[in-house]
Amino acid sequence: MSVQTWTYLLVGITFALYIGIAIWSRVASTAGFYVAGRGVPAVANGMATGADWMSAASFLSMAGLISFMGYSGAIYLMGWTGGYVLLALLLAPYLRKYGKFTTSEFVGDRYHSDAARLVAAACTIFVSFTYIAGQMRGVGVVFSRFLEVDVDRGVYIGTALVFFYAVMGGMKGITYTQVAQYCVLIVAYLVPAIAISSQMTGNPIPQLGFGGTMQSGQAGTPAGVFLLETLDQLHRELGFPEYTAAWVAGKKSMIDVFAITLALMVGTAGLPHVLIRFYTVRSARAARWSALWALVFIGLLYTTAPAVAAFARVNLIQTLDGKAYSELPQWFSSWETTGLLVFEDKDGDGVLRYSAGADNELTVDRDIMVLANPEIAELPAWVVALVAAGGLAAALSTAAGLLLVIASAISHDVCKSVLLPKLSAERELTIARCAAGVAVVIAAYFGVNPPGFVAQVVAFAFGLAASSFFPVLVLGIFTKTTTKAGAISGMLTGILFTASYIVWFRLLQPDAGSDAWLFGISPEGIGAVGMLLNFAVALVVSRFTEPPPQEVQDLVEEIRLPRAAPAAAEH
Repeated sequence: MSVQTWTYLLVGITFALYIGIAIWSRVASTAGFYVAGRGVPAVANGMATGADWMSAASFLSMAGLISFMGYSGAIYLMGWTGGYVLLALLLAPYLRKYGKFTTSEFVGDRYHSDAARLVAAACTIFVSFTYIAGQMRGVGVVFSRFLEVDVDRGVYIGTALVFFYAVMGGMKGITYTQVAQYCVLIVAYLVPAIAISSQMTGNPIPQLGFGGTMQSGQAGTPAGVFLLETLDQLHRELGFPEYTAAWVAGKKSMIDVFAITLALMVGTAGLPHVLIRFYTVRSARAARWSALWALVFIGLLYTTAPAVAAFARVNLIQTLDGKAYSELPQWFSSWETTGLLVFEDKDGDGVLRYSAGADNELTVDRDIMVLANPEIAELPAWVVALVAAGGLAAALSTAAGLLLVIASAISHDVCKSVLLPKLSAERELTIARCAAGVAVVIAAYFGVNPPGFVAQVVAFAFGLAASSFFPVLVLGIFTKTTTKAGAISGMLTGILFTASYIVWFRLLQPDAGSDAWLFGISPEGIGAVGMLLNFAVALVVSRFTEPPPQEVQDLVEEIRLPRAAPAAAEH
């Protein structure tokens, strides 16, 4: 069967599975919609968290970015995995012990302020929409190639599916759908990685093949040469910085690498759609175990990604550079029709030249590297289709979690908690579903008009989460003296500074070089500075404003002590 036939078959089967789970797990209560009835086992929640976490950025774009960035691409591995350590130690068990529905609800109660709750809800919505733009873009990329539709139509198809199971099943439906999606995406990621590692290095374990030597028979590569040594040589020949080099011209500076890593790490610990997952388990202890299991499940993909990136880079260069256009493989033409792979014959000789100089004739969208890798390696059609199904699972699982967070912020944090406190549970559930419907339409727009690569857009969301949520949550849990004025001032300062910096350098002045950046820090890393500003402003303002009431200080004490959750936290 052809790649397209296999894709229709595998995608159809997985979609039927997701829809079936949504119908089976449909909910009729707010507790079921928001937190899955708080009955999700730690292992299942860890798996669902892994799927929720490993979005289109992790599955589609991370290895693509590493394949172009080389050593500097480790920022994504260190930042996104390190964040779970912070999450497990500093936030997850305490927020679960608090015991309500949303992160904004904790902020509102801890700081004894509806204004703080509304600011947190606004930050939640802003961060989530930024994040979801990358997911819907990833859906469009997959559909555009493998179902032979344009990117925009692919976004609309994915939007319709995620709307169905997010609105019907709420958190319960999303959780068990994400368990299935994790199984699909990890198999889809590992199968081609194992096959290509065996093909290129003779070692079926990608993590070991990454540090192994090339097999004989690889085009233009002598046997026995290390894979990374081969990549360095190819980069030197084409004028790119060496793949394994750090702090050299053409690569990120040390300060920028540090800032991006820190922003991704604390952003991970502050993302609302990740934090809400720990409200679904039975206890604070289960929340810690969920974080551990999530790190294990995420590690399977993250330790494989550098190998996938290196394999893809070697295969791309050796397959295309110096080849006549008429002799290029079929997969090149297929991707060319999507507009994500472009050949511009500048010298008119019909031969493709790929280099770092002005004579470069090949433009590659980094988001296609994982999807194209099995085709470049000439793996069977079913493997290519499996990767497409995995990419869709990754994007849709995260999009669903984000939609639920947006819906929860509007229905529970704004309507129920502030505007309409007497709202019935049935009306609140209706508002939540309507909010999810509106959010999915807006998400589709951002998917059609994204502000950058998938992983780049997601990095912006992490910076916004780092500069808004992480400080206010840490201070709320570990200090009794941080006030509502301090929390509100800190959140607004952090997110406005970070958002303004990103908008200025990515939308208004996109051609401004690194010389114009503050301290040489790129927009992807500026969230680290926003976080520090948030901490500083919150602490200084708290010092000069009235301390929280005694009941709030007692609540902080109860959250931190290893005893049962306080009665005030029961819902």
